[in-house]
Amino acid sequence: MDVPVRMAFNQWTQFECFPQFMRGVRRVERSRSSMTHWVTRFGGVTREFDAEITEQSPDDLVVWRTVGTPRLTGSVRFGSLGDARCRVDLRIDFTPRGAAERAGDALGVIRRQVHDDLRRFKEYIEAQGRETGQWRGTISGGHVSPDSDRPPPRVPNWPSG
Repeated sequence: MDVPVRMAFNQWTQFECFPQFMRGVRRVERSRSSMTHWVTRFGGVTREFDAEITEQSPDDLVVWRTVGTPRLTGSVRFGSLGDARCRVDLRIDFTPRGAAERAGDALGVIRRQVHDDLRRFKEYIEAQGRETGQWRGTISGGHVSPDSDRPPPRVPNWPSG
């Protein structure tokens, strides 16, 4: 990505913005520093679930898992490639439920969707030119560091142009 690693990480922590670049994600709400609630729609099926951030290290790593079903885990790792470039590696692991999800997984539809979502994230953050907010808290073993318990106020959206 043609943005600094800090900017990419900061934007990634703005889960509420995910519907702007992730197809199938309808809404994400952060209920606590380490908990999010998701509404997704894939293949005509709407699902709601909670996800817990189990690890977060600013400018380096975010790891999450769903609470209950569907069972899903994921991680995103950030790496600096200089002052104005970075690498973002996204990994999602899940067990497909139902015939449609199993068929989609077997045909590589899920892998392509993740790849396309990451490409759209790149386009989104590069077009913005800055992050729309940040939460740089540290989470280890699902526990938020005491000094990073509350997300700070969001940075206002800046007009493009």
